[in-house]
Amino acid sequence: MPQEIKKSALVTGASSGIGTVLSLSLAREGFHVFLVARRQQRLEKIRDEIFDFGGECTIISADLSQKSERERLYQEVTSAPIHIDVLVNNAGFGWYGYFSEMPWSIAEEMISVNIESVAHLTSLFLADMIKRSYGHVINIGSIAGGLPNQGIAVYAGSKAFLDAYSTALFRETRGSGVSVSVMRLGPVKTEFFDQARSLKNGYSVPAERFAISTVRVEQAFMRLLKRPRRAVYVPRWLWISQFVEAVFAPIIDLLGPLLLKHKKN
Repeated sequence: MPQEIKKSALVTGASSGIGTVLSLSLAREGFHVFLVARRQQRLEKIRDEIFDFGGECTIISADLSQKSERERLYQEVTSAPIHIDVLVNNAGFGWYGYFSEMPWSIAEEMISVNIESVAHLTSLFLADMIKRSYGHVINIGSIAGGLPNQGIAVYAGSKAFLDAYSTALFRETRGSGVSVSVMRLGPVKTEFFDQARSLKNGYSVPAERFAISTVRVEQAFMRLLKRPRRAVYVPRWLWISQFVEAVFAPIIDLLGPLLLKHKKN
C-alpha cells in the first residue's frame, strides 16, 4: 500500500451487485477502496480486477451482522496510515412473504445487517470525519422505506430507518464539512432477488420485473459524490414515490393483501 493516499473509501457488501460496481468506479476515480463482505473469494476477484487497471484496494472479509466483526473491521482499517473519506453502507438483503411465516433467524439477521451495521459503522467512522472536517457517508436505501407494502415488513422497516437516520445525520452535520446522503433506489438487477427467494419461506419479489441496471446506480452515485445532497432517487422519476403512500394508502390497503395472497397460491 502506498505510504500517502489522498482519497479512500470503504464499501460494504462489495462482493456483488451494487457494491462491486461502486467499488470499481471508486477505484477508477483514484480512491483506495476497502472492499468489505463475507465472501473472501469474491473479494479477491474484484481486487484482481482493480489491480489490473492500476487501482488501489484492500480486501477485508467480515460478517457485518456481528458487533465484534464490525469493531475488528474498524480497528483493521484505522491501523493503516489512512483515513476513510467516503463510507458506503451498501450491505443488506431482503425477503418477501408473510411476516408470520418469516423465520426469526432471517428477520434478526436482516435487522443486524440492514440497521445495526449501518448505525454502528457510521458511529465509528463519522467521529473521525467530524474531527477532520471532511467526509461523506452514503447509505444505500430503497423507495421501500417510504412504501411499507405487503411482503416486505422487516425490509421496508429497515429502509425507513435508513431514511430517517440519514436525514437526521444530514441535518446534524451541516456546516461540519461532512455530508450524509441516502440513495433511495428502485429495484436493481442484482443477486438481491435470487437471494430473497432462496431464503426459507421466501417468495419471488414482484418488483424484479421492473429492475434497472447497476449502471444507473453507478452514474447517480458518482453525481452524488461530486455534489452531495441529502437524498437522491434512482431512477430520478421515483421522487414521486414519496407522495404515493400519503395519497393512495387506502387503495394500497385494499389491494396489497390481494397481491400477496395471489403470490402464495
